[in-house]
Amino acid sequence: MVVGLGNPGKQYEKTRHNIGFQAVERLGHKFGLTFKNSAKVKGELAVGTIAQQPCLLLKPLVFMNLSGESVVQAMHYYSVNLEKLLIIVDDVAIPLGETRLRINSGSGGHNGLASIEQQLHTTRYARLRLGVGDRKEGDLASHVLGRFSEEEQKLVPALLERAVEATEFFITNGLTRAMDFANRNKGPDQ
Repeated sequence: MVVGLGNPGKQYEKTRHNIGFQAVERLGHKFGLTFKNSAKVKGELAVGTIAQQPCLLLKPLVFMNLSGESVVQAMHYYSVNLEKLLIIVDDVAIPLGETRLRINSGSGGHNGLASIEQQLHTTRYARLRLGVGDRKEGDLASHVLGRFSEEEQKLVPALLERAVEATEFFITNGLTRAMDFANRNKGPDQ
């Protein structure tokens, strides 16, 4: 099960905080999967096959700080084991365009991850953090709920493609190989 975190509603589309939604949407599109609203899991769900593996894609339709409710409901309903869970999330502490894949790390102050940890009662799940860049000025909430600048938007497609590739590695080759791929970031000159 791959979960992209974000906030529901048109006003949050294409914001930094919704990069997780964008990543699972791109993954679903690549494999011809269609998202449908599912009240059972409080989210939009796409069910199908990715790289010859059965897969669920989830976009929780609860606000970020309640994401854990949707994740746990989907895991229980579909009998998903913890080691088969991947959360895709924005991270302001990572430079725009870079990715980090970890297991058993804290929420880093991210309300969506904190909610998931609270609901799962553990930090032992995989999370793919997508760098959305740190704010230059202003408060954190305005930054993550804001849209990418015109210059930043040029980097977003490559970031989303990298997220899709890292997720495919996770699905087909497991966590260690996916970490090798996702944590090897290129600098801007490479």
